[in-house]
Amino acid sequence: MDTAQDPAAWVDPFYGTRPGDADMGTGGGAGNTFPGADVPFGMVQWSPDTVTPQHGGYYYDDNRIKGFSLTHLSGPGCDTYQDIPFVPLAGEVTASPATEPGRYIATFSHANEHASPGRYDVRLDSGVLVELTATQRSGCGRFGYPADRPATLLVNVSGSVMGVDHAQVRIGPDFVEGSAASGRFCGTPSHYTVYFHARFDRPFRDKGTWSGGSVRRGGTSASGTRCGAYVGFDGGSTVTVRLGLSFVSIEGARANLDAECGTRDFDGIAAAARATWNEWLNRIRVSGGTDDQRRIFYTALYHALLQPNVFSDVDGRYLGFDEQIHTTDPARPIYTNFSGWDVYRGEVQLLALLAPREAADIARSMAVFAREGGAWDRWTVAADYTGVMNGDPYHIIVAAMYAFGATDFDAAEALSLMVEGATMPGRNRKGYEERPGLAEYLRLGYVPQQVSDTLEYTSADFAIAQLAERLGVTTVREAFLKRAQNWRNLFNPATGYLQPRRADGSFVEPFDPADPAGYVEGNGAQYLWMVPYNLGELIASLGGNEAVNARLDTFFTKLNAGTREPYAFLGNEPTMHTPWIYVYTGAAHRTQALVDRVRRELFRAAPENLVGNDDLGQMSAWYVWAALGMYPMYPGRAELVLNSPIFTSATVLRPDGVTITVTAPNAGPGRPYVTGLTVDGRPWTRPWLPESFVHTGGTLEFTLADSPDPSWGAAPQDAPPSFPAP
Repeated sequence: MDTAQDPAAWVDPFYGTRPGDADMGTGGGAGNTFPGADVPFGMVQWSPDTVTPQHGGYYYDDNRIKGFSLTHLSGPGCDTYQDIPFVPLAGEVTASPATEPGRYIATFSHANEHASPGRYDVRLDSGVLVELTATQRSGCGRFGYPADRPATLLVNVSGSVMGVDHAQVRIGPDFVEGSAASGRFCGTPSHYTVYFHARFDRPFRDKGTWSGGSVRRGGTSASGTRCGAYVGFDGGSTVTVRLGLSFVSIEGARANLDAECGTRDFDGIAAAARATWNEWLNRIRVSGGTDDQRRIFYTALYHALLQPNVFSDVDGRYLGFDEQIHTTDPARPIYTNFSGWDVYRGEVQLLALLAPREAADIARSMAVFAREGGAWDRWTVAADYTGVMNGDPYHIIVAAMYAFGATDFDAAEALSLMVEGATMPGRNRKGYEERPGLAEYLRLGYVPQQVSDTLEYTSADFAIAQLAERLGVTTVREAFLKRAQNWRNLFNPATGYLQPRRADGSFVEPFDPADPAGYVEGNGAQYLWMVPYNLGELIASLGGNEAVNARLDTFFTKLNAGTREPYAFLGNEPTMHTPWIYVYTGAAHRTQALVDRVRRELFRAAPENLVGNDDLGQMSAWYVWAALGMYPMYPGRAELVLNSPIFTSATVLRPDGVTITVTAPNAGPGRPYVTGLTVDGRPWTRPWLPESFVHTGGTLEFTLADSPDPSWGAAPQDAPPSFPAP
C-alpha cells in the first residue's frame, strides 16, 4: 500500500503519552508527548491537560482533564507552558476555580476521544463535545453543549503548569483576551509572557471573573496570580472560538488571529492543518513494512516536526534575549524552544535534511539570541536563558544544520559568536555562564571532576572546527580540532575508561563504571563511547576491534538500564549513537542486528511507544533514521553510518529537488542483515555514506538476509572516518 496520499492516517498522537516499561534500572520512562492539535513548528499546541502530572501535559491512564491549554512542549523532562487553559463546563460557576479547582475537572473515556495530525476531539462525560484545531499562530475550538444544562467556558489565565507571576484577562463584547507571565523551566529563573485574543461566534448569555476566592458575576476584568474569566451561552449551543497567540502583545495575538484564522470555519481550518501535515510527512514516502512499523515511523516523523516553534508574529515582531522587541523579516521567522543537549544528536540533522529553509531559520535564531543575550543558551524556552543540561550544544546544532545543507543564514557571524563563547570564560550581562569550567578546560584540557562537561565541550569544539573548515577559516579549524582531542586527557589506561580527574591531574579513585558521579544522566560505562568523531583512536586505545566488540556485547546486555548500571541507556541521549560503533570495528552485522533489536523492543505501536522522554523529537528522530537504515554520527558533519532499513522502499524528497531513495526488496521481519549494497547501481562495500550523498542524493539498494554476512563492511579500509588532530 502506498502511503503517499495520506500518511497522516498512520500517525497516532497518543503514542508517547503513557510510560514505557522496558528494562530501565530506575523504572519505566515516559515519552511526555501530548495528543492535541498543532501544525509543524506551530506556536499554538491546543491540547488537553490531565490531572495526573506528565511533563507533556497528558497522562494516558488518567481520565480527568483539568483544561485544554494553548502551549506545550513535546517530550520534555520538566514542566513548562500549558498556558491559558480553556475549561468547558456544562453548568454554572458556583465557586472560584482558584480555590476549588476540583469542581471544574471533567472526566472522559478514550472511547470518546480522537486525535490526528492537526485535530483533536473528545466528548466529555458531562456531554460537552470539545473539538480543537490550529494554524501556526492561531487555534480554533468548537464546543458543543448539552441542551439541558447551562453552557459555560472558563478561561483560566493563571492556569500555567508552573503557576504565574502575573496574569490578566478582559472580556469584551465578543472576545476574551489577556496574558500570563510564567517560566521557571526545570527550576530555573527563566520567564516569559504569553498573550492571547479569543473571539467568539455568538453573544455571551452571561460572563464573570474570579480572583483568589472571589467570583465577580458580570465582571469584565481581573488580574493577579489566581484569576480568570468565564462566559456563558444558551444550553444546547455549539460555540466556535478562534484565537491568536503572541509572545509580544495582545495586539500581536489579534493580528496573528486575523492573518491566519480570520473567519474561516472549523472544518476548513482542520482540513488545512491535515493537508499541511500530509505535505510534510510526504517528504519521506515508504512502501512495505508492517502496519505497526508504519504507525511508529510516521508518528515518529510527526513528533520530530513539532518543534522548535515559530516565535515571531506575522509582522515579524518578537521578544529578544535582551528583553527588547525586535522585528525580523516576516518571511524568515524567529524560532524558539531548543532542547539543545538532546536534539543535536539526530533530530536537527533530520530537520535540515527535510526542511533546510526552516532549519536555516532555526540556526539563525540561535545566533540572533546569542548576539542579543551575549552568550549561547543550552536549552531555550521562549526568549530567556535556562541553562538546563550541560555542554555547548547550539554550536553542534548550527554546524550540523549547515553541513546538511541548511546554509541560508549568516554562518560567519555564527562562527564568530561560537569562537567567542568557547574561548572567553565568564558570565554574560544576565548572569548566565555559557561554558561552566571553561577556564579550567582551557588551562588543563579538561573540566575537573566532570567527564560529561569535558566530552560535551570536545564535541562542540569539533563542530566549530567543521564549520570553520567549510567557511575557510583555517586557523580556527586547526585550533578547535586540536581541542576536540581533549577527551584523551580523561582516558585512564589502567581502567580503560574516561574517568573524572582532579585539577592536580590525579584520577578520582576508587572508580566504578556504574557510578554516575562526574557524569550527566549517565555513568562511566555509558560515557566511554562519547567520542563520535574519533572512534578509531578510542577503539585502538581500548585494545582494538575484538576487545571493543567484546565490551560492546556486554554493554548491550541491557538496552535501557538507566544511570546506575554499566549497560546501555538507549532511552536517553548520551548513548543513542552507540549501536553504530560496531561498524567502526569491522562488525557491521552486529550493528544491523542490534539496531533491529532496539527498533523492536524499545519502540511500540501503543501509547507506551517511548521508553524515555521524546525531548522535542530526538528519540523519534532516532527511529526515523534507524528505520531508513542510517544514522548521523558526527557533530557538525553529514556522513551517514549504515545499518539496515525496515521498508522495501523509502524515498526522501528534499525541497531543493534532491532525492534519496532507499530500497530493500526483501526487507521484512527477521531479515536485518546486509549481505550486499549498491549505490546508484554500483557495488558498495563501505558501511557508511560520504557527505556528498546527502547533498546530491542517490539510490541505495540493500540486499537483506536472515543470517549475517560478517565480511560485508569489515575491511579496515572501509571503516567510517575518524578525525584526530591535524
